[in-house]
Amino acid sequence: PSQLYIPLDVHVGNTARELGLLNRRSDDKKAVLELTSRLRDFRPEDPVLYDYALFGLGVDNMLPEVTLT
Repeated sequence: PSQLYIPLDVHVGNTARELGLLNRRSDDKKAVLELTSRLRDFRPEDPVLYDYALFGLGVDNMLPEVTLT
């Protein structure tokens, strides 16, 4: 798991931007690298653990009002 990269779709990307975890505007390989790097700060052994949470928040439109920046 430590060598995986976060799957980036529109929901994960938008949620990550709202939370201040992703600065890049495009959902491309550079964005995957940036977001995965930020998530490795939280959980180096499994940065992809946050995939479902980021996706679910975006799909359900339930973004918290607090940012992690």
